[in-house]
Parts: sequence; structure tokens; C-alpha cells
Amino acid sequence: MKVYTGGGDKGKTSLFSGERVPKHHIRIEAYGDLDELNSILGAVAAYLPPDEQVLWEDFDGMQSNLFLAGAWLATTPDSSATGYLTPLPSEASKQLEARIDALSESLPVLKAFILPGGQPVAAWCHVARTVCRRCERRLTELIEASDGGDELAAILIYLNRLSDYLFVVARYLNQALGTEDKIWKKE
Repeated sequence: MKVYTGGGDKGKTSLFSGERVPKHHIRIEAYGDLDELNSILGAVAAYLPPDEQVLWEDFDGMQSNLFLAGAWLATTPDSSATGYLTPLPSEASKQLEARIDALSESLPVLKAFILPGGQPVAAWCHVARTVCRRCERRLTELIEASDGGDELAAILIYLNRLSDYLFVVARYLNQALGTEDKIWKKE
């Protein structure tokens, strides 16, 4: 199978459900942002400390969930293709909440805004967090523009939790690697 088909040479692409749409279509933008987030998560995972096995497992699970979400974003809700899609696991958002709570237990209480940065792996978590927030904004646009359905609403909740998780894991990694959060000082 060839990677290139030439099918998009005129500015259109196919959705998973078969429709041809412009490459700037909101649905393409939404799953393109999700793909970007997934790639950044892969880059973050490549820099996770080797002794953080639970974080490795977290990132594997998150990347898999984003693939599931991407398939839903690439499919129109009234398509028969939705019958072939795997829903995001119902417990996915709750699992992120549990991980946020577990990681937060070892962190000092946050009493001020912090600046993104610190250790490179933590800084990349902040980049992933901001891309995740963009995914949320784009998804709300898609939901407004179409009948998003329950699955897109579940993905939106998941993305909201994921961005919170990425913030907490950035702080956790900085602490684990000996770097304090940098407090924002209003001048």
C-alpha cells in the first residue's frame, strides 16, 4: 500500500465515513488538532523518566483514547460508519480524575499562577496542555456546527480532564526531577 494517493491534491479529503470535504472543514480541523495532540503526547512519553512506569502507562492509554476519539471526529454522526466505531471507554475521564488526584497528593498546594516550563519533559507537558485546550475549543465549534451527539460530548469531557492531567503531570515531573514551579510575579 502506498502512503500517497494524490486524492487530496485538489484540497479535499475523505472522512472516515466516506464523504469528501475541503481540508479546511471543521471536522478535519478538529481531528487534525487531535492528531497533533497525540503526536505531542508521543514526544512527551519519549522523554518520560524510565522509572515512571505508571506515567508511561497513562500516556499509552491517553494516546489510544485519542485514536478512538479521532475516528469519531472523522465520521459524520448520521453515517452508518458509526456502527463500526469503538466508543471512548466510559471510565476514561474518571481514570484521568483518579490519576490527577493521585499525582496531586505529592504536590505542594498551588497558591499562585505558575509559568509553563521547568524540566524539558514538563515544559512539553505544558505545550501538550495548550494544544489539548485548542482541541477542546475546536470540538465545541464542531459540536455547535453539527449534531455532535453523546460521543462528542464524552470526548469533550475527556479532553477537559486530559488538559488538567497534563498540567498536574508537568508539576509532578518538575518536582520529581528537582525543579520548583516558577511562580508568576505580577510586576
